[in-house]
Amino acid sequence: MTVSTNGVHADAPITRVSDEAWAAVRPILEKYDPPRRLGRKRIDQRRALDAIVYRINSGCRWNHLPKEYPDDSSVHRTFQRWVGLGVFDRIWAVVQEACEDLGGCDWEWQAADTSMGKARMGGTLLARTRPTAPSPA
Repeated sequence: MTVSTNGVHADAPITRVSDEAWAAVRPILEKYDPPRRLGRKRIDQRRALDAIVYRINSGCRWNHLPKEYPDDSSVHRTFQRWVGLGVFDRIWAVVQEACEDLGGCDWEWQAADTSMGKARMGGTLLARTRPTAPSPA
């Protein structure tokens, strides 16, 4: 296990948004999801983002977020609102821009991760699998 200069394990999962990352995200949230003028106060945006990042990295269910994060339903509601507002698309654009500033990404090579699971409703047992590419023979 590699340890970085700040004493944190380099391969440890990200559970908190760094100050540098928050500095990039905060203006996006201020512009596209400003605080409400009336009604109940929303949860802290940085803590909500921390919880969302934890949930994405761990794969846990919303109702299994650790107690150090805000209420799970509030975090989920914030996540849904941000998806609807396109906040994550805008954050991704900032990340891509920063990557380009650092020398760019090799967009020629891409990979997709998929999940395979049991066909719970059965599927077709006798159907022939269609070829996806020409036969090499």
